[in-house]
Amino acid sequence: MASEIHMTGPMCLIENTNGRLMANPEALKILSAITQPMVVVAIVGLYRTGKSYLMNKLAGKKKGFSLGSTVQSHTKGIWMWCVPHPKKPGHILVLLDTEGLGDVEKGDNQNDSWIFALAVLLSSTFVYNSIGTINQQAMDQLYYVTELTHRIRSKSSPDENENEVEDSADFVSFFPDFVWTLRDFSLDLEADGQPLTPDEYLTYSLKLKKGTSQKDETFNLPRLCIRKFFPKKKCFVFDRPVHRRKLAQLEKLQDEELDPEFVQQVADFCSYIFSNSKTKTLSGGIQVNGPRLESLVLTYVNAISSGDLPCMENAVLALAQIENSAAVQKAIAHYEQQMGQKVQLPTESLQELLDLHRDSEREAIEVFIRSSFKDVDHLFQKELAAQLEKKRDDFCKQNQEASSDRCSALLQVIFSPLEEEVKAGIYSKPGGYRLFVQKLQDLKKKYYEEPRKGIQAEEILQTYLKSKESMTDAILQTDQTLTEKEKEIEVERVKAESAQASAKMLQEMQRKNEQMMEQKERSYQEHLKQLTEKMENDRVQLLKEQERTLALKLQEQEQLLKEGFQKESRIMKNEIQDLQTKMRRRKACTIS
Repeated sequence: MASEIHMTGPMCLIENTNGRLMANPEALKILSAITQPMVVVAIVGLYRTGKSYLMNKLAGKKKGFSLGSTVQSHTKGIWMWCVPHPKKPGHILVLLDTEGLGDVEKGDNQNDSWIFALAVLLSSTFVYNSIGTINQQAMDQLYYVTELTHRIRSKSSPDENENEVEDSADFVSFFPDFVWTLRDFSLDLEADGQPLTPDEYLTYSLKLKKGTSQKDETFNLPRLCIRKFFPKKKCFVFDRPVHRRKLAQLEKLQDEELDPEFVQQVADFCSYIFSNSKTKTLSGGIQVNGPRLESLVLTYVNAISSGDLPCMENAVLALAQIENSAAVQKAIAHYEQQMGQKVQLPTESLQELLDLHRDSEREAIEVFIRSSFKDVDHLFQKELAAQLEKKRDDFCKQNQEASSDRCSALLQVIFSPLEEEVKAGIYSKPGGYRLFVQKLQDLKKKYYEEPRKGIQAEEILQTYLKSKESMTDAILQTDQTLTEKEKEIEVERVKAESAQASAKMLQEMQRKNEQMMEQKERSYQEHLKQLTEKMENDRVQLLKEQERTLALKLQEQEQLLKEGFQKESRIMKNEIQDLQTKMRRRKACTIS
């Protein structure tokens, strides 16, 4: 799609019909055409808490996502609105508004849990919207976060003895940033008589309670999950925008008619999202664009529909299959374009063609490397190598045929007058043989002087001359000026010349074979060189990601220790040690 995105309003991305989730083909079609990287902001929360109003503000519109004005939940499933990012040129802001959690009409928390999990998986910033303060009721309503370990897997085939909690240790590496928006917040922000910022209030609200009772565990679990899964957290509080009676007309009211504090709070929220929300990325720093988001949606929704857990690793591998296959075709197309522009058949030598192939092949591999990722066992690069080898062989064959056609046509033009003279008996006279041989040498010289005959020049000439040996011998035998001895000597000379030409052709054939073998080795080395560079870059990128994850886990472990939670700190320490072991192994396998 061009840089302009023409979505005049939101469209349902994931439909929720009778408790069944389905991706909307029309929305997927829109995504498939957007090539720019995406910042994906998803909002979830209880129904009738004003989520849609905030999303419309992020879209820069008064209307769009349905606000509704009754106690019925208006948004069903997950709705999408793609708009140009107001602060990041060349990026698209994707807004995902979800149906209200806890809708009494549904009576099915299972459905809510999947909506919550999908919003987490698809977004780079996850906004949780609720009314009032962060009290125990608010935490109880956020129990969906505790369900994530039962709803999402990071790896497709975890170790046999690895449980859901251990698998969830990887969540922090791909989960979005967490923003909690508190609507109609009327209390003063303070704790123990000290004023707090909204962020400090969130940190304070996420403190754990010491104790081992069931009540304490129930209190701590959602807090632990938020702290563990979402390393970057932010909080915004909003005053009530207008008197309750006017809330139904909220989208029709001008900013001047709203509480000034609320207007400023919304502006601050939007500014933060625009400036701080990251581009959605996958493992390895792969930026998500429209087709990639489309693939993620399909993979996750299909997994849920078939009774499986959405799995990040599977989603990335499914996407890699699609993109790596396309990367091979893109690389081959580039190779064909370059060869089409550079190669003029027939080439003077095989080496000229092989040099052009090598340059085009190198560029094709670069195109593939840039466009591919997660090429497990390098299957797609091997496929590319096989296709490039076939393309090279095809060009060699075409080159041979073009040379044969050119040389045959030249022989026809150059030697046909001589053949006509022979037929006319011009050389069937005393001294005619010497005249014939001289004319033959002159014509051969003329043939050799012709440019761009290609690699078949000598072979086609010798084949032609061999086919005319009987004609030559007939002229020789009828020449009365030559003695029998001279004729014998001339026959031997012609034989020696033919043998010399055959030996020369054999040498040329061996040289061509050697050139082909050398080219194959160079091709292999070029693939290996670029693959090694790619693997090293991937290794460094993964180490950077792991270092970021490690820093976040160390920070959380230190906080748990400071708060006196020894058990939770030990669990986190084990996760840290596992990660450090993986990092040491990865550092040790430097690719050279």
